Amino acid sequence: MRLPLLLLFIGWLGSRPAHAQQLTLTHANVVDVQTGKIQADQTVVIAGSRIVRVGPSARPTPPGAGQVVDAHGQYLIPGLWDMHTHVYFDGTASAGTDLILPLLVANGVTGIRDMGSELDSILRARQAVATHKILGPRMLVSGPMLDGGKSPYQAAIAIATPEEGRRAVDMLKARGVDFIKVQSLVPRAAYFAIMAEAKKVGLPVDGHVPDGVRAAEAVAAGQRTFEHLIGIFEASSPDEDKYVAGGPKSPGRFLATYDPAREAAIIKLLAARQVWQCPTLFWERGQWLVDAIDWRQDSALAYAGHSWVETRWPRAQKSIAQNLDTEPLAVREKFVAHELDLVRRLHAAGVGFLAGTDMPAGVDLIPGVSLHLELQRFVAAGFTPLQALQTATLNPARFTHRLQDFGTVQAGRVADLVLLSANPLVDIANTRRIAAVVADGRYLSRPALDQLQARLKRVAAAK
Repeated sequence: MRLPLLLLFIGWLGSRPAHAQQLTLTHANVVDVQTGKIQADQTVVIAGSRIVRVGPSARPTPPGAGQVVDAHGQYLIPGLWDMHTHVYFDGTASAGTDLILPLLVANGVTGIRDMGSELDSILRARQAVATHKILGPRMLVSGPMLDGGKSPYQAAIAIATPEEGRRAVDMLKARGVDFIKVQSLVPRAAYFAIMAEAKKVGLPVDGHVPDGVRAAEAVAAGQRTFEHLIGIFEASSPDEDKYVAGGPKSPGRFLATYDPAREAAIIKLLAARQVWQCPTLFWERGQWLVDAIDWRQDSALAYAGHSWVETRWPRAQKSIAQNLDTEPLAVREKFVAHELDLVRRLHAAGVGFLAGTDMPAGVDLIPGVSLHLELQRFVAAGFTPLQALQTATLNPARFTHRLQDFGTVQAGRVADLVLLSANPLVDIANTRRIAAVVADGRYLSRPALDQLQARLKRVAAAK
């Protein structure tokens, strides 16, 4: 960790007393993300890392309130979750600790589900964040992804046989990961061995529907999530068997063979079996339209690593344009609109959604910032601002069966909170108007966040 950022973090922690420190937020508008109601003029009392009381603001503030923050005119929401990240991933791994993790918190992201990182690094970081040794969000981690024998990723374990799949699951279980992540190139037989072994040792499996597996088969095997909507487009086409057999697939082919009845069938199955979707809509748009987006005009570009901007992203942009985005732009634009329509239909059927970004693995995915843009894409897909906000607050708590700890601003919940200067239920873009962040009970004011972000710009410039 760079010295300036370390000093800032030490200053943020301050002198930690032996007893639980107390923080009181007064006169806040508390956003009930379950109902969409605003509870006006509330006092929220935090002791240590937990909320101990939420109720009407008293005048004057009672003695023993600890640090008191006047939140008059501000809106208090639960801390945000980015449910698809890669903190220690391949060429961006060196930025994980001193840029990516603190930048997430600076943008109100207090929890992440990491979908593929170098194992030792992510496990150390998870522990260091939990013990307040480094600044970052709390983490659910898979460690390295399980991919095929010719995986292009460093943060992956190459799996060619069922036995290799079982061994990888057992090793990751022993190391203490929270779940298994499967990638597209896992061979068919190995996939089913992975699923069986994960069930045996008690680990859920999230990820891509592998190329050699049908979506319905992944559902039957117990896969918990589909990422990027992979598998659904294939299942919505009469050519699904050809795709599973290794036939080429592309946005144009999906559109040309789209069968609404087949789509309706897979949607019904996903809803019935409660298979969660993490569609990474902001990146999906960026991927399929990579040649049409001027990411150098991004106002948050100063927070991206210098090498990302100058080398990694231009190289990725060129590679995607040559190898993936080979169909006419108009076709790909139509497919992006089709993705939003699919999300709308899935949501209407009761399928659960999680907000995730894939940061920083793609082009112009800036930690923390991209999550707010992801919420805007949900609104573009027809979600209300409340429903979009739920994908990053209430839904992650439901998904992890941790409603007693996360997802709402209530007594007994962990004190991961974000104060906003404007109402996110009026305009979801207001989630970017951050007045303060409370991370595991510790308060970062707007001036402290400004100082942190100024330092992170300098870290980014050196990466």
